[in-house]
Amino acid sequence: MNRFWFFTWRTFGTWLPGAAGFVGDFVTTRGERVTQNVPTTPTADPMPALERYAESAMRRSPVLLNTEQAAVLLPKLIAHANYRGWQLDAVAILVNHVHVVFGVPDEPDPEEMLADWKAYASRPLNQFVGWSGEADSKRKRGEKRTRPIWWERDGSTRRLKEQSHRVGAIRYVRNQDSPLAVWLTEDAHRVAAELDVAEGNGEGDPNVE
Repeated sequence: MNRFWFFTWRTFGTWLPGAAGFVGDFVTTRGERVTQNVPTTPTADPMPALERYAESAMRRSPVLLNTEQAAVLLPKLIAHANYRGWQLDAVAILVNHVHVVFGVPDEPDPEEMLADWKAYASRPLNQFVGWSGEADSKRKRGEKRTRPIWWERDGSTRRLKEQSHRVGAIRYVRNQDSPLAVWLTEDAHRVAAELDVAEGNGEGDPNVE
C-alpha cells in the first residue's frame, strides 16, 4: 500500500461545535460560517456557550453505540476494507466514536474515503434497528424522514507518513479505554508488540503531521 491513514468519526450529537477538539464547519449565532481546527492550525479553545447552543439546536438525541451494535458493525467494516482493496490494520469501536487504521493504493481523496466509511458503517446499524428506507419512500408530504442519523458530518483524517506513525496509531487504537470492540490483524499485533518491547510497553501515539 502506498498511503496509510488514521481515521476517526464520532456518533451523531456527541462532538458539537464548541466542544474540546471539535473539527469541522459550523455557523455562528451571527450567521458567520467558521471552520474550526483546520489541519496544521492551532487547536481552538473550548467554547462552552457555543456547545450549549449547538446542543439546544439538535432535533434528535445523541447516538451512543452498544455492544450489540458494535458486534454487527465490526465485521462489516472489515468486509468493506476487503471490498475496496484497502489494507485494514486496526479498528476500535467505542460508545461515541470509531477508529480505523488502514492503507490504500494511490492517493484517493481522504474526505471521500471518510464519507465512504461512514456510509458503509450506517448500513448494518440501519438493519440492526429495522430501518430499510421503505417508510421514508412512502411518507406523506410534510412528514419527517425516519432514516437514522448515526454519525457526525465531519471527522478526522490523519495521514500516517512514516512507519513509526502507522505503528503508533495501531497501538493507540489497540489501547483504547473501555472499547466496545477492538480488532487488529496479525501483522498489526506483531509490529505493535515489537514496539512495546523496544519502548517498555508504551501506550502508543499516532504522532502524525
